[in-house]
Amino acid sequence: MDLSAAERIVIAGAGQAAAQAVQSLRQGGYAGALTIIGDEPALPYQRPPLSKAYMKGEFEEERLYFRPSAWYEDNKVEILLGTRATRIDRAAQILHLEHGGELPYDALILATGSRPRKLACSGADAANVHDLRTLADVERLRPQMVSGRRIVIIGAGYIGLEAAAVARQMGLDVTVLEMAPRVLARVTSEVISDFYTREHTAQGVKILTGTAVSHLETGNGAATAAILADGTRLEADIILAGIGILPNEELAKEAGIACSNGILTDRDARTSDPRIFAAGDCAARPLVHYGRTGRLESVHNAIEQGKLAAAAILGQPRPAEDCPWFWSDQYDLKLQIAGLSTDHDEVVVRGDPAARKFAAFYLKNGVLIAVDAVNSPPEFLASKKLIMAGARVPAHLLADTSTPMKDIAALAAA
Repeated sequence: MDLSAAERIVIAGAGQAAAQAVQSLRQGGYAGALTIIGDEPALPYQRPPLSKAYMKGEFEEERLYFRPSAWYEDNKVEILLGTRATRIDRAAQILHLEHGGELPYDALILATGSRPRKLACSGADAANVHDLRTLADVERLRPQMVSGRRIVIIGAGYIGLEAAAVARQMGLDVTVLEMAPRVLARVTSEVISDFYTREHTAQGVKILTGTAVSHLETGNGAATAAILADGTRLEADIILAGIGILPNEELAKEAGIACSNGILTDRDARTSDPRIFAAGDCAARPLVHYGRTGRLESVHNAIEQGKLAAAAILGQPRPAEDCPWFWSDQYDLKLQIAGLSTDHDEVVVRGDPAARKFAAFYLKNGVLIAVDAVNSPPEFLASKKLIMAGARVPAHLLADTSTPMKDIAALAAA
C-alpha cells in the first residue's frame, strides 16, 4: 500500500523507536500532522542510563531526553503525555484513547515497548519491591539506595547485573539470585558468564545460581526477606526484580493484528494491517542475517525499525539493516555484543579474560554469527562487518592476537 500521501500519522508509544520515527519522518520531508501518545508524563527519553549513571545520580533527567520540548514545537509534533491508547478501530482508522479521546490516522506506528515480568510469589506487592524500567521506577528506588542497606536482586541478566554493579558502587550489600545454572545464561556462553561471576564476586556481590524464590517475607507492608525454595532466608531492605520483559502487544492483538511474542512485522516494520507499523521492543521482525523471525530488545533495534517504518510510509528506499548489537556497562567493563549467538557450535576466545580485555567469538558451521567483546572495541567493530557478510573465519585466526582484527576482517572479506 502506498502511504506517501498520508496526511495524519499517529505514533502510539514515546520511547526510542517513536523518537526515531518522528525524526526520520520530518527529515524525510513529511509535512503532515504528526502525533505521539505516551503513557508516561516525561518526554521521550533514553532507558539504558536508568540502571547505570542515572541511578547513581550522575546523570540529570534533562540529559535523558532525546529532544527538548522546543524541538517538538518547532517541528510541529503534537505530544500527548500521560495518555494511554486503548483501542484501534482499523476500519475507521481511529486510535481510541483513555477518557474518550480519538485520533484519526492515515498511518499508525505502534511503538508500545515492553513491560517487566512481575514476580509471581507472595509478598511481591510490598512497597520496597521494585522493577527497573521507567523514570518513575528509578525515582522510587533511588532514595532507598543507601550505603549499608541490603538489596536482593532477582535475576542475573543484564539489568540485574548492571543494577548490582551500581548498588555495590553506592555501598550496598548485594545478593543476586538466578534460577539458571549461571548468570547471563539466556544470552551468552559460559566463558562470559564465568568472567562476570568472578568480577562481581571480587567486588563483593554474592551470587546464588540454580536457585528460586519461594516467597517474600513481609512486615508492616515491606518485604523483609527473600525465602528461597530450599528454605534459605535472605534478609533484605530492598528487593529488585529483573526477570525479563514482555512485549506490549495487547493493543495490536485486540485489533486482530498478527502477533507471536510481539507484533509481527515484515522487513519494512509493516504489520498484517498495511496501514499499521510496529517498532522496538513490541515488534517481532525478520532477522535477515539469521533467516528467522525474532524480537530484539535493544537501542539499535528501536532506532533501525523507527527508520524502516518512516521510510516505508514515505515510499523511500529501505534503510540498511545492520546486524543486531547491544552493550552493557558494569563497573569499568564495557561489554559490546554483535550478532546473536543462539545455536552456535564453537566458541573461540581471543585474549586473556584475566586481563579484563578479551573477546568470545561464536561460530556456526565455521561462519561467524556473534561476538561478545569485553573492553575490546576493535573486535566488536570488525565482527559486525564479518557477521553481516556471513564470513567464514578460521578459529585459529580469530584466536591469534598477533594478527590485528582489521587484518582478519580484510582476509575474511577477500
